[in-house]
Amino acid sequence: MFVQVIKGRTNDAEGLHRQAEHWDAEVRPRAIGHLGGTFGIADDGVFLVLARFEDEASARANSDRPEQQAWWEDTAHFIEGTPSFRESTDVTTLFEGGSDEAGFVQVMEGTVSDRAKAEAWETPEMLAALRSARPDLLGGLRVWFSDGSFVEAAYFTNEEDARKGEASSDFTGPQQEYTELFGELTFVDLRTPHLT
Repeated sequence: MFVQVIKGRTNDAEGLHRQAEHWDAEVRPRAIGHLGGTFGIADDGVFLVLARFEDEASARANSDRPEQQAWWEDTAHFIEGTPSFRESTDVTTLFEGGSDEAGFVQVMEGTVSDRAKAEAWETPEMLAALRSARPDLLGGLRVWFSDGSFVEAAYFTNEEDARKGEASSDFTGPQQEYTELFGELTFVDLRTPHLT
C-alpha cells in the first residue's frame, strides 16, 4: 500500500467539500490503483487527505491523468497557500484499518523515540482488550515516514461515543512506559469525514 497524506488550510470549507464530492463522482471511478481515502475539514479550516493506492506507480500514474490535474487546479482555488504532501509505503493498521462506517475521524501527528519498543507493546492481547473496551473505535491507519514521524487516523462510530470511550476506565493499557515513547502529539478532528 502507498499512502499520500495532504494537509493544508481551506478558505472555503463548503467549496472544498463540493470538490471532494465532485472527485468522488467524476474523477475517482477512473482513478488508477486507488484503494480508498479519508478527507475532512476541522473546525479551524485545516483539512487532511489520506489517499491510499496499490503502489507508488499507480499513484504517480493517477496524478498524471489530465482529469486529475484539472480537478486539482480547480481545487487549489479553495486552499490557502501550498498544502504539505507526504508519502509512504510504510503503513500499519489497527484492527481492519479505516472504516467507511465512521462518523468521526481523529488524526494524530507525532514522533516516536523507539518504534520497535512501541510496537512491541501492541500485542494481540492488548489489541483484543482495546477492541472489547472500545466498541466505538472501528479501526485505524498509521502512516510512518523516514524521519520517525507518523500520521495516524482513528475511525470512530461517532464523536459522542469516542469522547465517552476516551474518558472511560474500561481499558487500562497501554502503560506509562508506552506513552512516554511518543513525543508531543497534535490532533485534528474530522467531524464530517468524507470516506471512500
